[in-house]
Amino acid sequence: MSLRPRVLITAAALAAAASALPGPAAQAAGARSPDVAEAAPAPAAAARVSVAGEEKASDAELRYAAAGRARRIVIREPGSTYVKVHFASLRLVPGDRVTVADPAGREVHTYHGDPTVRRIPGDSAHTVHGRPGFAAMSVDGDTAVVTLHAAPRQNAAALTRQGFGARIDSYYRGFDQGEWAAANPGTFSVCGPDARRDVSCYQTSHPTEYARAGAVARQLLKGAGYCTAWRVGNTNRMLTNQHCMESAADLRASEFQFDYQCATCGGNDPRPGTKVSGAELIKLSPLRDLDYALFSVNDFASIQKFGTLYLDAREPVAQERIYIAGHGDVLPKRLSLYEDRDGGGYCKIDTVQSGVNTGYRCDTSGGNSGSPVLAASSHKVIALHHLGGCPNWGTRISRVNAEISGLIDNRPPAPGTARTS
Repeated sequence: MSLRPRVLITAAALAAAASALPGPAAQAAGARSPDVAEAAPAPAAAARVSVAGEEKASDAELRYAAAGRARRIVIREPGSTYVKVHFASLRLVPGDRVTVADPAGREVHTYHGDPTVRRIPGDSAHTVHGRPGFAAMSVDGDTAVVTLHAAPRQNAAALTRQGFGARIDSYYRGFDQGEWAAANPGTFSVCGPDARRDVSCYQTSHPTEYARAGAVARQLLKGAGYCTAWRVGNTNRMLTNQHCMESAADLRASEFQFDYQCATCGGNDPRPGTKVSGAELIKLSPLRDLDYALFSVNDFASIQKFGTLYLDAREPVAQERIYIAGHGDVLPKRLSLYEDRDGGGYCKIDTVQSGVNTGYRCDTSGGNSGSPVLAASSHKVIALHHLGGCPNWGTRISRVNAEISGLIDNRPPAPGTARTS
């Protein structure tokens, strides 16, 4: 059957999440130099989660039946960029399963029961959202097909009375580009003409930059907000901004999509990639300080093939070349290598130090929060992007490393070897 929803809530509150926070606790001090600015923009004015969608209420059910082997619900939101289904309850006879898939079957998420009650080995990841039940991982596109796979049950009516079956109480849908622009007014910031391109555009001309971008993922927060996150070091560790993940509850409500990038340059042909859920929030620093969150994910083995990044725990150098990989404008992954401000010159460090930050004019936008800023000389991370304003700003990674070095394995493998951790 087809589902007719009513709007429950929007995600507008995500955009205001950072607005109540005070300005930076520390500003640049001491003698001024051309490379040391007085202060970066106040975080309250520049850092916020990109609003990506909304939640809609539902009262749909999938019940056992005396005839037929599968029953399904089709949730369709024309033009939406994703659909993420929340189950108020899921109770199945052993051996039966529910799947959430796109119509073509490119993405299929499988559950043999409520994973918050008992996780079945081999079942898909899930997220939790502060109320009973769980949300399946999202499916890209505007349609989700929810199917109960079960043999006919002569006692179907009795099973229904006992609470067996699936009940959907809401779902999240992703905004199209027009809705996204309306929900995210202002700049985040593109400094002149937007010089970003699909990562695949640089696979041949800049193979190292292309390869490093593999470790970068799109974060879907609470079903309705987007940021960027990335693997750091050799073990199960990831980094993003704290304003994208303020608590362990935010982590449990987040999913991370690796390899969401176009297969061809400018082709608008993204692949679904690999989606994992958050596991443990290890350490964080608030927006007013360093604005980072260090965490781990479930099903770590599934993302190891995409590579990892390492920290270049030094101070930036004026005019050194940099680049940024991320998911600005909630689009497939793009690389920011050039700044049109200089007529096509490479991105570089413009302000070495401003409080805890370093400044640059590499293009960023909503959804880029949490992106790694990499030094072209080492292809390691020297800043964690978190503020817009032209120049844009990233927390100097030397400051972050001082707090997390004992929690990560930041040792790159020797040439010709590979780590398996």
